[in-house]
Amino acid sequence: MKFSTAFHAADILIPKCADMKRWSAVACDQYTSEPEYWQEAERYVGGAPSSLKLILPEIYLGRPDTAERISKINSTIREYLAAGIFEEYKNSMVYVERTQSDGRVRRGIVGAIDLEEYDYRPGSRSQVRATEATVIERIPPRLEIRKNAAIELPHIMILIDDPEKTVIEPMGKKPLKPLYDFDLMGGGGHIKGGLMGEAEIKEADAALGALKNSCEMLFAMGDGNHSLATAKEHYEALKRQNPGKDMSNHPARYALCEIVNLHSEALSFEAIHRIVKVDDPYKLIMEMSLELGLSGIPSEQEVKIHRNYTVRDLYIREPKSKLAVGSVQAFLDGYLKENGGSIDYIHGADTLKRLATEDGAIGFEFDPMSKADLFPAVIGDGALPRKTFSMGCAADKRYYLEARKIIL
Repeated sequence: MKFSTAFHAADILIPKCADMKRWSAVACDQYTSEPEYWQEAERYVGGAPSSLKLILPEIYLGRPDTAERISKINSTIREYLAAGIFEEYKNSMVYVERTQSDGRVRRGIVGAIDLEEYDYRPGSRSQVRATEATVIERIPPRLEIRKNAAIELPHIMILIDDPEKTVIEPMGKKPLKPLYDFDLMGGGGHIKGGLMGEAEIKEADAALGALKNSCEMLFAMGDGNHSLATAKEHYEALKRQNPGKDMSNHPARYALCEIVNLHSEALSFEAIHRIVKVDDPYKLIMEMSLELGLSGIPSEQEVKIHRNYTVRDLYIREPKSKLAVGSVQAFLDGYLKENGGSIDYIHGADTLKRLATEDGAIGFEFDPMSKADLFPAVIGDGALPRKTFSMGCAADKRYYLEARKIIL
């Protein structure tokens, strides 16, 4: 089938003989300051087959055993394939209904995005665009996993701007073959998926084609920006390594993902906060106050600064970006490069407040951006500052469930 857009059907793998609650693990870039979450997940999974054993949670990046963990991931993938735990659904899409921790239902379609139609560089005019700046330094460790992996598992969610709800929502009224229906571990809510047949795939593709013809940008990254960038870099590396070879049908040309409607009532944008640890927090705050003109006089850019058990509402009078988070990030990038220290990105103000009580820690809390501003901002200004927004809280992020082979 010839597809109208960069979103295609895929040969999708789903476990056929696994405890699905133990199989499905949350996105690797969550709970990066909460090792107890990942320890409890490992305890819960135990010896059962699980996607948790096929990913590298970012909390473990940079540790002495990182290479060993990556090697174990790839060997476990081979073991699972040899054991035949997957059922493969050829040329398929999966309609997904995710009941979030707040009870709202988020709908999506799982398929493959054509990496030839994706460009994460700022100012790109491609069908698929990044919504925030891509940090090139975050790609190599992910690439180290992907380059020797036989399969991929996505936590990538790509947004479409479909106010009339013509693409995804109609699939919920179709008599689809059930594929899975279970509660997710770690308080992630519930998920169920149905296999879309040829008729449903054609219907969704036609609706996407019509949407493409009516808008300037069709696909915008929601979650998993660096994972999709890694898939792109892996595919481009394969092309460089095979000059003159036809790579148009290579499975690495595509990346498995879920498309979600920006206008879903279940979809909300959450702010991503910063927790910084330095030797001298007082020095950081003083230099930030001078550079950004922090004061108590209200302005368009506000930041709440947490230190120990206190919080101050301050305003940026000399912004470095159109958004408060961009102004603060620009300062922190320079300060940490010059003075040392660490930064982590936190989902949830309560977690931020708790972490800000630790020695040497400072928390920066931001208001969320409006999701209605996303597509116009990316079209007009290019990528937003990195880690500007998050789609929902950590527990509601995409879980690894479906997979796809990426080698011949």
